[in-house]
Amino acid sequence: MNASYGHKFHIPVLGVGFSVDAPLKVAKYGISSVMSLVDDTLLEKLRKHYLELRGKTYIPIETDEADSRAKRITAYLNMVNQFVKGDFEKLKSSPFEPGSEITKYFEMLPDDSVLKIQYREMLETSDRTLKFKIEKNIREQITPGSIDVNIMTKLDKVNYDKEGTALPSEFNDALAALRGYASSDLESSIIFSAGMNPRLYSYIEAFNDFYPDINSNFKKKIVIKISDFRSALIQGKFLAKKGLWVSEFRIESGLNCGGHAFATDGLLMGPILEELKNRKDELINTLKEIYLPALAKKEIAVDETKLIYNLTVQGGIGISSEQEFLIRYYGAKTIGWGSPFLLVPEVMNVDDYTLQRLCDAHEEDLYLSEVSPLGVPFNNLRNNSKDIEKVERVELGKPGSPCPKKFLVSNREFSDKPVCTASITYLNKKIAQLKENVTDPEQFSKEFDRVTDKVCLCEGLTVTPLILNNIPTPKQSRAVSVCPGPNIAYYSKVATLKEMVDHIYGRINLVTDENRPNMFVKELKLYIDYFENKVEKSAKDFSAQTDTYLNTFRDNLIDGINYYKQMAGIIMSESNQAKEKMLNGINELEQRLISFTVPVSQSA
Repeated sequence: MNASYGHKFHIPVLGVGFSVDAPLKVAKYGISSVMSLVDDTLLEKLRKHYLELRGKTYIPIETDEADSRAKRITAYLNMVNQFVKGDFEKLKSSPFEPGSEITKYFEMLPDDSVLKIQYREMLETSDRTLKFKIEKNIREQITPGSIDVNIMTKLDKVNYDKEGTALPSEFNDALAALRGYASSDLESSIIFSAGMNPRLYSYIEAFNDFYPDINSNFKKKIVIKISDFRSALIQGKFLAKKGLWVSEFRIESGLNCGGHAFATDGLLMGPILEELKNRKDELINTLKEIYLPALAKKEIAVDETKLIYNLTVQGGIGISSEQEFLIRYYGAKTIGWGSPFLLVPEVMNVDDYTLQRLCDAHEEDLYLSEVSPLGVPFNNLRNNSKDIEKVERVELGKPGSPCPKKFLVSNREFSDKPVCTASITYLNKKIAQLKENVTDPEQFSKEFDRVTDKVCLCEGLTVTPLILNNIPTPKQSRAVSVCPGPNIAYYSKVATLKEMVDHIYGRINLVTDENRPNMFVKELKLYIDYFENKVEKSAKDFSAQTDTYLNTFRDNLIDGINYYKQMAGIIMSESNQAKEKMLNGINELEQRLISFTVPVSQSA
C-alpha cells in the first residue's frame, strides 16, 4: 500500500512465536507484519488450533510425510491468507459507526493520509448524496496489510531420512521454508535476514512468483535486510545475475534492535542511511545493468520504469518525530516498530510473567547476552523464565535442554553431525572435557559458567502462542525466552493496538521515561559499550589484526559522531532545547570513547 494512503509503519518479526500469527490480528486494519518460518511444528499446531476455532476441517501433515516442512508452511500461510481475506471483507462491509471495524481501520490511519482526510470529509459533510459517494469511494480504496514472512538465512540445517542419510540440499531448513512460502497463495514479501546464503538465494530462481508478471508486477517480493550500502550492492548483484530483483532493502540497527544482534564495525545508522540516500540512483542503475540482461535470457519482459526499490528502517525508533525524520530526510518507505509491540497483547503472544517483566524493565535489565547457541550476541531480558529454568537445571546437576527441535544445531566439536551447544548431549561432553583439561578451580568455574549459559531458543522463543491458546506441550518446556530491543526500557504500560498506533503517529505518548535518549544517541552508546567490551576481551591476545579492527571500529564511531554533530539541528528540528540535549549526549559519549581508546593504539 502506498504510504500516502496507508500506514507509515510495519511490525517486524519478533522472536519466533511472539509474532507468528500477528497478520491474523492486524492485517485486516491495513497493517503489515512479518512472521517467522523457523518452526514448522509450531505452525502446524497453530493451523490446527485456528482451523478448529473457526469450525474448519483440519487435516494433519505428519512429520514423516515427504517434504512435510514445506507443506506445513504452505498450509499455514494459505490458512492465514484465507482468514485475513475473509476478515477484511467483513470489515470492509461493516457500517461506519462508533466502534465498528471499518471505523477502527480509518481512525488508526495517519492523520495526513489521503484516505484519512477523505474519511474525515465524509464524517463532516451533511449532504447525504455526497456522504454516500465518499463512503463508497473510500471503502473501495482500502486494502489489508501485507502478510510477510522471514527466513533467517543462517538457520539452514541439513535434514536426514529415517536411515540417517542426508537429504538433498533442497530439504535443508531454509530452502524448504522458501519452497513453502513460494508454493503459497500469498502476494507479499519474504525478508531474508542474517547475511547472504548463496545456496538459498540461488534456489529462489526456481519459483515463478519472484519474476515480474505481464504487468511487471511481482506476486512475491524479495526483501533483504542489510547492514550498509556495500551489503545492499553485493547481495543485490548476486540476485540480479539470476534475474531476481530486490524490491526492498531493510536497514536494522546493528545493536539497537531485538533478537540476535549483528553489529557493524562501528558504522552507525545515520551515516549508513546517508550513503544509501546519496547513492540510491547508483545502486538502482548498477542492479538494472545486471538484472535486465539476466531476465532477457529467461525470455521474461519487464517495464524498466517499474524497477525501483524501497528503503525501510527499523531498530530503536520510539517516538513519532523519529519516524517522520527517517521518512522525510532519508526517504524511508515505512518504519519498523518491533519491541514496543511486545506490550500489546492484542497483537503479540506474550505470557503474563514475561509481560510484567517487560513492563518493569529498566536499562540495566536489558543486555546483550551470550545465551544463543548460534554464538551470536542475543538481546536478553534479565530473569526471564527460560534463564531461571536454565539456572535451576544447572543447580540440579542437569544442565542443558533435550533439544527436540534441533533448529539451531551448529557445533561439530564432538560429532560429525552438528549438535546444539545448549543441548544436554553437548554440555555433558563439554563439561567432561573441562573437568579433564582445566585444573585451576577459578578457571574451571569461569569456563563452566560460560558453556552452561546457553539456552534452548527453539523452545523458549516458540512456546508463548501455545501457552496463550491453551495448546498442550507435553514434551516442551513452558519457560519463555524473550529478546526485546533496548528501546523497551522506556515503556512500562500495557497498550491496546489503537493506543500503540496513536503513539506511533504522535497522537498520544506511551513513553514513560522522560530521559529516553534520541535513537541515534542510544545506538551510539550501545556501540561504545560494545567497543569497550571488545577491547577488554582482546587484551590477552592482542595482535596487529586486532589493532586494525579496533582502530577501524573506533574511527567509524568518530565519523558517526561528527556526522551527528553536523546533523543535530536537522534531526532535532522541533526545538533548540532538543538539539542541545542531543549534542550534550553525543559530546559525553565522544569524550568517553576518546579517553578509552587512547591506550589501545599505544599497546598495538
